Amino acid sequence: MASSLSSLLPLLLLSLTSFAALSLADYPLPYNFTHVCDAKRYASLNLSIPDFAFCDKSLSYYVRAKNLVDSMNLTEKAKQLGNNNNGEWYAVAAGVPRLGLPAYNWWSEALHGVSYIGGGTSFGGPDVKAATSFPLPINSAAAFNATLWREIGKTISTEARAMNNLGFAGLTFWSPNINLVRDPRWGRALETPGECPTTAGIYAINFVRGLQDVEGQEHSNDPNSRPLKVSACCKHYAAYDVDYWRTTGSMTVDRFHYDANVTERDMVESYLKPFEMCVKEGDVSSVMCSYNKINGVPACADGRRMRGTIRDEWDLHGYVVSDCDSIKTIFEKQQWLDDTAIEATAQVMRAGLDLDCGWYYAQYLEETVKKGLIKESDVDEALINNYIVLLRLGWFDGNPLYDNLNASNVCSVDNMKLAASAARQGMVLLKNKGDALPLSPQKFKRIAIVGPHANATEVMIGNYNGVPCRYISPIDGLKKYAEVDYSQGCDGVQCHTDKYVFHAMKSAEAADATVIAVGLNLTYEREDWDRTGFDLPGYQNHLIETVANVSKGPVVVVIFSSGTINISSFVKSGDVDAIIWAGYPGQEGGQAVADIIFGAYNPGGRLPVTWYPSEYTSQIPETSQQFRPNDELGYPGRTYRFYNGTTQFDFGYGLSYTKFSYSFVNPNVLVTKNVNNARQCYNFLPFEDKQLTDVPACQSALVSDLDCTAGDVSVQVSVTNVGKLDGSDAVMLYAKQPQGLIGAPIKDLVAFERVFLKAGESKVVSFEIDACKRLAFVTESAQEVLPQGEHTLLVGDQKLPVYVHLQKEV
Repeated sequence: MASSLSSLLPLLLLSLTSFAALSLADYPLPYNFTHVCDAKRYASLNLSIPDFAFCDKSLSYYVRAKNLVDSMNLTEKAKQLGNNNNGEWYAVAAGVPRLGLPAYNWWSEALHGVSYIGGGTSFGGPDVKAATSFPLPINSAAAFNATLWREIGKTISTEARAMNNLGFAGLTFWSPNINLVRDPRWGRALETPGECPTTAGIYAINFVRGLQDVEGQEHSNDPNSRPLKVSACCKHYAAYDVDYWRTTGSMTVDRFHYDANVTERDMVESYLKPFEMCVKEGDVSSVMCSYNKINGVPACADGRRMRGTIRDEWDLHGYVVSDCDSIKTIFEKQQWLDDTAIEATAQVMRAGLDLDCGWYYAQYLEETVKKGLIKESDVDEALINNYIVLLRLGWFDGNPLYDNLNASNVCSVDNMKLAASAARQGMVLLKNKGDALPLSPQKFKRIAIVGPHANATEVMIGNYNGVPCRYISPIDGLKKYAEVDYSQGCDGVQCHTDKYVFHAMKSAEAADATVIAVGLNLTYEREDWDRTGFDLPGYQNHLIETVANVSKGPVVVVIFSSGTINISSFVKSGDVDAIIWAGYPGQEGGQAVADIIFGAYNPGGRLPVTWYPSEYTSQIPETSQQFRPNDELGYPGRTYRFYNGTTQFDFGYGLSYTKFSYSFVNPNVLVTKNVNNARQCYNFLPFEDKQLTDVPACQSALVSDLDCTAGDVSVQVSVTNVGKLDGSDAVMLYAKQPQGLIGAPIKDLVAFERVFLKAGESKVVSFEIDACKRLAFVTESAQEVLPQGEHTLLVGDQKLPVYVHLQKEV
């Protein structure tokens, strides 16, 4: 997140040491009170609470926030909008002692559990030694289970509130990361829900709602007064998906200097879609702008996209924060417009940046006002946005709903069970030759487990982690089912030598079955470090080939990574019987691996990213932002929506120990939309054959001109478990545009639901779709239109025609 963090993390991550030791020693515990507006607290400060109207609960949040801001002088105001220690990258508001206002660190993280990153939250003492570490989002996304995502958010926020009660946590968490995995080399893919805009948006809605929603108060006529459990933040806005890319030559591209050249079509259709869903449907209370430039303009200084889109068009109820040191990046590294530090500070404030994770606001904002570059009312507006969020959180007044939460609510048995369930749901079975899996504990009593991740612990919790409640490694998990013989096979993930392979071979020769645990870690993919290729490091391939060749029983390869690994030879190999993608599965990951191998759980995860062939890295540079193929340059396109080449595995691929069949209950669907007589049809759609007789006179209508109703496309899918084992299935509903429409996606995921079915059981899954959102087409000029004609919905090999009729009103 922060440039200083980026320089620190590689040293820690390369040695795979936990950041916990640093956090415990270096992060103070600033929270020694329950809430600001406590009469006893004010009395202890020799202040009288009736003197401060911002503590008057009878007033609206806006009036109270404005009163607080109006009570400050300009110097005090500036010190509340960023860190006050020159050169540090925290976001600590200094507080105003004369007003009884304490300091507050805005920066906490909760990507997949309460984290120590940022300093707003820490671990220590007898009460808060750890918190539940869930799978990384790339794993959770593979479950394609929106209910699970919301439950994870709820559990994390409960633990965060309990830690806040004990003085160890803040209330503002800068999660989730909802950037798209446009390119599989991106180092932060593990932090995200994958490559699909709709999936990322639905993930954002549910994870944010889980974090923020107070039960029974999920909606309000005045959203700025809606209480929050904790505050979430959707990041990094926008088109941020390059961290540090090295080419085969000497050229490097990093996130601080990168200028993402993006068409408006791709912005509307892909990059902005998850953020729009997060703000409008998730009602997130914060958005973070990114380091990169977009078409020459730094993201945090882009008033059109920040103030114009996030605040005005999408109606954000909250604050906008910078990625850490973004203003410094604009001034020192991007040298945008040759601005001075003061001018850069003015640019981002005018653009709508409410909070600086850094120290530029604290140092330069006062002078920026005095020089006349911004108005003091601009500063006031930012502060009011920030304080309204803290009021909604109960930072000023407390929140009795959560007062009883304590250490027993952190790392509870139920929380760890949910982490284990999430790990199981997010694992993907890629190969199962001859139904080699599941193994029977009665038959396979001695298991060899080899490879650099056989004893995985810290690697399973990835980055932006906290201190986990415990680790269950693959070895630990397998021991619950069989006798285990462990041989490392490699000298770590780098696997620099093959000298350990011989011992692994001996283990495999003597075992009833062999598990080979391989993959990557944060040395190879992380923040500030992108991948250059898809091959396993060092001698890992050699380890798999050699051990699989001598194993007397079934061979199961388990892969830890965020996505694409070149395993095409092992998919074809007769020596490798099964392959499981385990991702970064969190603290319970080893148990989930074992449960799947031995059939205690039937896998049902689906890949949230396309697994490209190894040559993809030579076909297209990581910096090409365009999603559609570029025939002139020979670029094959990106993601399942536009990629026109071959794959190792498609987006949405995943096997099960049973089989499912689908059928649409509806024979077809008709959607009629009235086009107001004062509106024009949009008749500029490009079709492959201009002479097509079935192109309607009214080709399409602007979505903004239509009366759009949620659920106006109602679809029922009958799902049957036709196999012999109980299991869960992710029912994935795709849409295709009318035939011949040039530039349309190959297909687009519009809805999904995870269902559990006993062997032989059938269920009907209902999908309620908004045609304006899910069947719309984005034109080359970035117009969102609803085409008239026959659209197609797909589930598995089943198709359903959906007829969109645009009716001109008379």
